[in-house]
Amino acid sequence: MNCLVCGSRMKSKRENYRYDAVGLAGITLQGVEVTRCGKCGEYEVAIPRIEDLHQTIAQAVISKKERLTPAEIRFLRKHLGWTGAEFAAHFGAARETVSRWENGSTPMGPTADRLLRMMVANPPAHASDSTNIRPTTKSSPKAFRIGLKVANGEWTAKAA
Repeated sequence: MNCLVCGSRMKSKRENYRYDAVGLAGITLQGVEVTRCGKCGEYEVAIPRIEDLHQTIAQAVISKKERLTPAEIRFLRKHLGWTGAEFAAHFGAARETVSRWENGSTPMGPTADRLLRMMVANPPAHASDSTNIRPTTKSSPKAFRIGLKVANGEWTAKAA
């Protein structure tokens, strides 16, 4: 393989590679194929199954005991495929609050931290699934009546 920058022959070998593409410090890919140009220093890294890699990173992040860092919150939000506004809507928070969590000016509370970890561990099957959960009002709790019926072997619910 020739270098795209200078045209010299490149050499490949397996080595450890610091992976910064997801915005997290301290991620090292061990034994990946790195192809380097000895003349100009250009290099390419072969990262197999990148979706699986990101899923593995997400699982490692949500498994840690300490609270999530701003960079980890941002990574997990992006891993879920949400914009800041979508993340705020799913969490019932203001967009400004999400921005503060991600830039580190306000720490994410323990309840939101746990909810984010649960959302990553058990993502909704469809993007719209969690949007059916409406924000609650500040009024006193009251019972909810539901009428249920089965048709064609499937249950449907309707507020009574």
